[in-house]
Amino acid sequence: MEQKQVVIVGAGISGLVACKYCLSKGFNPIIFESQTDIGGVWAKTIRTTRLQTFKGLYQFADFPWSSSMTEDFPKQHQVLTYLRSYATHFDLFKHVQIGCNVKGIEYQGEKPPPDPSSWANSNGTGKWSVTVENTQTDPTSIKMHEADFVILCVGRFKDVPNIPYFAPGTGPEVFCGRVIHSMEYSAMEHDKAEQLVKGKRIVVVGFQKQGLDIAMECSSVNGSEHPCTIVYRKDRWKLPDFSPWGIPLQYLYFNRFAELMVHKPGEGFLLSLLATLLSPLRWVISKLVETYIKTKIPLAKFNMVPERSFSKDLHSCVLAALPQDFFTRLETGSISMKKSPSFSFYNDGIMIDGENKGIEADLVILATGFRGIQKLKSIFTSQEFGELIAVSPDSRVPLYRECIHPRIPQLAVIGFSESFSNLFTSEFRCRWLVELMDGKVKVPSIEEMEKDISNWDDYMKKSSGEYYQRSCLAGLDIWYNDELCKDMGWNPRRKRGFWADLFQPYGPMDYANP
Repeated sequence: MEQKQVVIVGAGISGLVACKYCLSKGFNPIIFESQTDIGGVWAKTIRTTRLQTFKGLYQFADFPWSSSMTEDFPKQHQVLTYLRSYATHFDLFKHVQIGCNVKGIEYQGEKPPPDPSSWANSNGTGKWSVTVENTQTDPTSIKMHEADFVILCVGRFKDVPNIPYFAPGTGPEVFCGRVIHSMEYSAMEHDKAEQLVKGKRIVVVGFQKQGLDIAMECSSVNGSEHPCTIVYRKDRWKLPDFSPWGIPLQYLYFNRFAELMVHKPGEGFLLSLLATLLSPLRWVISKLVETYIKTKIPLAKFNMVPERSFSKDLHSCVLAALPQDFFTRLETGSISMKKSPSFSFYNDGIMIDGENKGIEADLVILATGFRGIQKLKSIFTSQEFGELIAVSPDSRVPLYRECIHPRIPQLAVIGFSESFSNLFTSEFRCRWLVELMDGKVKVPSIEEMEKDISNWDDYMKKSSGEYYQRSCLAGLDIWYNDELCKDMGWNPRRKRGFWADLFQPYGPMDYANP
């Protein structure tokens, strides 16, 4: 029997696990990676970047961290080494073509399908035409590849920067200094990045993980002589550690009992009633964590207590681990904070709304995120498919099981929704996907899939609010994994014994075997 040709776009975590599991089914995968190394966002990033998740939750089910790794939160180079070891162990490098940028994909086949199951798996009648630019050749070459199935693992936190809109005359064009996006800073060699910020007045716009890391690096280089100013819109909960009051966070939010307190998409009457009855306990747990954080770090002193609950931020995937001496640097003056819903540029720096005096700067670094959905949309040659992926500027990517679009054949998107451990989520999703491609998993009708997507949309709008585009599964990972288990014919109960299954945290090793 002829091997099914699978094209995987991106050699980050999702692309590597997709390749590994495609090989396990006898498919013939090829990965096109635009960068010159595997690893995705881990291939090149800020010097001080480290894992935001405990390593036990951030590991492959069949390739755990080496016992020599003693750090609980490995650094960037350690994570990249781990990913390379995984690729070497499963002989994935020979399937990766680096420096190959996918310029577009076009489907040639039947639309819409008479049978969604055959349309979703690799036995569909159509083919994908993939246009690839090889930047490693001189001159650059363009080649067409044909695929039975395409898996997009392009990631949402790279490549297309989110640049804020400014009215004419108030944007970077009026600023005499330099403006860059955090993407450009992260791509620099570490020594060059240090030289860029040395002796300069820096403003970092954004207070999520990347903005935090950049501000810490700037303050390390310049100290209080040239303080780094962070400009941000809203306060979000930052974790000083992952064991509030000595209780590991997994026991508070990542077991079945914790998920019983949450209203879930597609839940029945009894589960809905139980979630309502347990909602006071959920509130108490959130307040317990918030109180711990406020006792550990001086949020009130710097007017940085978030308005939203800790639980809300967790379910929105906007939590971040706080660098150890961040508030020490605030108190010594090497970092300063300015909170404002918006800002503008003037010739010598930036102007905060509502203030008369501007912040003088030589360099402004925009840690304002990425336009991942726009990147995903642009890869489709078909305008119709592109609009199915990006329904509106405010929508999330509508995927059944967070993997496939009901109306786009023989294609999957992996790694575009978030969780507390994106590696764990992507790996298990790939296991479901290859079973679908192999015909072992059957999907319902298009209408039923779209109804399921709508249920998850409703949940995410309620749980994440303004951040629902991120498709965050944190705090509901087990419920989601249960659905994938049932589809594959696995027993979703992965622990031994009722009480263990109810109260022990779930992690990658619980899903090592069917």
